Amino acid sequence: MSARLWHLGNVVVDLVLDVPALPERGGDVLATRTEHTPGGGFNVMAAAARQGLAVTYAGAHGTGPLGDRARAALHTEGIDVLLAPRTAEDTGFVVCLVDADGERTFVTSPGAETTLSSADLAELRPRAGDLVYVTGYSLLHDSNRTALLDLLPRLDPAVTLVTDPGPLVREIPTGALELLLARSDWWSCNAREAALLTGLDDPAEAARALQSRLGRGSVLVRIGPEGCLLHHGGRLVAVPGFVVDAVDLNGAGDAHTGVFMAALARGVDPVAAAHRANAGAALAVTASGPATAPDAARLDAFLN
Repeated sequence: MSARLWHLGNVVVDLVLDVPALPERGGDVLATRTEHTPGGGFNVMAAAARQGLAVTYAGAHGTGPLGDRARAALHTEGIDVLLAPRTAEDTGFVVCLVDADGERTFVTSPGAETTLSSADLAELRPRAGDLVYVTGYSLLHDSNRTALLDLLPRLDPAVTLVTDPGPLVREIPTGALELLLARSDWWSCNAREAALLTGLDDPAEAARALQSRLGRGSVLVRIGPEGCLLHHGGRLVAVPGFVVDAVDLNGAGDAHTGVFMAALARGVDPVAAAHRANAGAALAVTASGPATAPDAARLDAFLN
């Protein structure tokens, strides 16, 4: 596969703590399990790389134990790293408290990943056929946002820009959001994010409304186990999901996006790519953990 995915999001380290319940204000609670895992943009990249797509992490990363852990995980997945580590600070982390009901509560401590600059991307020249992935999390930080928006006008029209606005979509500055809507080839989000963007609770109506705001692109709205909706080529298509015994829903959306982009990079029709992405997400939720996307062989076997 000659195409490459350039990931311009943030990689952090997740500190996951299983707790019986969240502590009351001023209180304390003993965790029953602790896990350190690479998080943030890592999960999407791992999903794409496991499908055979060449992937480069073009975001910033730090010097210290967390940066070392993040880079080691990227190396294990065969993901290239574009930039040298920042020397002034370490990569950031996210504390994730998982209560007895499985509900997740997060506290994020930003680090070096929020320091991407226009100079970092000055020589970045994705080729025709490559994909560039942008996440809404990056647009929340001034430096990263400026670097990404400076890059947009330089992108070859034959480079596929995939934007995933993320759960904090309403925090993205309006100007940045409109610039991305104008250039994105694919706007990939879940039903909640689509509703936040459009004010429409019905995913199909939200997909249509998003499509009307895109300058050149298409829309993918993930609707959980039911699959996803595509608004592409002037029509709305429902792509059904797969019935599986779900163990952990964390990371399903990332697996879906990574598999979808890898299929697009091979020239697969978007509807067929979405079908494959639905299968990838279904397999991902049958295992516990954030980066549980299947490799290409396992996904092929599942589909066949």
